[in-house]
Amino acid sequence: MLNKKNFFSGPHFNSKEFRNNLKHTKRAFDLLKDDLKKFKIPLFQSYEKDYILDFTPKTVKKFSRYKNIIIIGMGGSILGTKSIYSFFKNKIKKNVFFFDNLDEKLHIEITKVKNLKNSCFIVVSKSGNTLETITNLGILFSKFSIKNKLIIITQMKSSALTNIAKKFNAEIIRHKNFISGRYSVLSEVGMFPAVLMGLNAKKFKNLKKLVKNKNFVSSLIQNVASIYTLTKKGSKNSVILSYDSSLNDLSYWYQQLSGESLGKKGKGITTILSPAPRDHHSQLQLYLDGPKDKFFTFFNSSQKLSYGKVSKKIVTNNMKFLENKKLEHIVKAQSNATKNIFSLKKIPFREFVFNKKNEQELGTIFTFFVLETILLARLINVNPFDQPAVEQVKLETKKILLK
Repeated sequence: MLNKKNFFSGPHFNSKEFRNNLKHTKRAFDLLKDDLKKFKIPLFQSYEKDYILDFTPKTVKKFSRYKNIIIIGMGGSILGTKSIYSFFKNKIKKNVFFFDNLDEKLHIEITKVKNLKNSCFIVVSKSGNTLETITNLGILFSKFSIKNKLIIITQMKSSALTNIAKKFNAEIIRHKNFISGRYSVLSEVGMFPAVLMGLNAKKFKNLKKLVKNKNFVSSLIQNVASIYTLTKKGSKNSVILSYDSSLNDLSYWYQQLSGESLGKKGKGITTILSPAPRDHHSQLQLYLDGPKDKFFTFFNSSQKLSYGKVSKKIVTNNMKFLENKKLEHIVKAQSNATKNIFSLKKIPFREFVFNKKNEQELGTIFTFFVLETILLARLINVNPFDQPAVEQVKLETKKILLK
């Protein structure tokens, strides 16, 4: 998954400026590596195999018996878990439903699920007071019996969720206060649902090995230096072209990670998910011939699919090239064609091809993008761990609702 395909190429990356940025990035990585050794960034504890998760095998056994898992949260509290589920959906035997927005459609759809009584409810909010999360839980409470089926992942302090937990004798799993939402996927926030899905939490975590792995470190430093160079030249739109829909939620997780971590002091990168090949017919004209303010990440999968072939019965002479072609071959051809034209037009792009689709592979890309984001934050001199502007909207919303 991590190889030379991950590297951006083009005239920008042969310049003296890029070579200088590469040196700055190497120094930034060495300092970050030193911080990791000295435990100066506590959240990375959860990226290690020896991190002790705040739930017991007894708790897992108690809730593993449920066929349906309903997860309620917002932003970093749920996007990582959602990307895990989408990534492994074909091997997960349970039904998992996500309430990650205030959307009536979500509530209508859940009422159509058969055997809904065989469900447990996981509610995630670090603060315990997230407005949308409490709203969705409240509506579900009004429609379903949640007693003895409720797990709350939150900080151990007085909040709306801890009060609800006490009132209804819900299971509480501690959300460590040193782990912020968008970095929490390998903590209790993502790992408890993952274990209920039948996945192995420890296999996601390989931070110590990864920061010693030459391929990983080389790819990380090259990518950070490339993105830093591109942003300095005015390319501040990062487009993810996803040719596998099971990777779309991973794209949304990355979008939030980048947006909330880097969007400060007039700086930042706008990350856009572009599902492909669908967007070939809506956005590709812009990407190829519009303003040169974008760089691209291709998400692809090497897994063979079991879909049928294009029947020769409907293939006419001018479309003969489609006869007996599998869906995966057609999608791959479209992806390769786009990369070829991007290279021709010197449009900067990189590619991640997912091969084994196991816990280790997904854990590696989670770790890669988190380190990439923190290094970029250090290079542009912003704090990757806060989100001060968002708090203004939260306060204004509460003010309006109190009227």
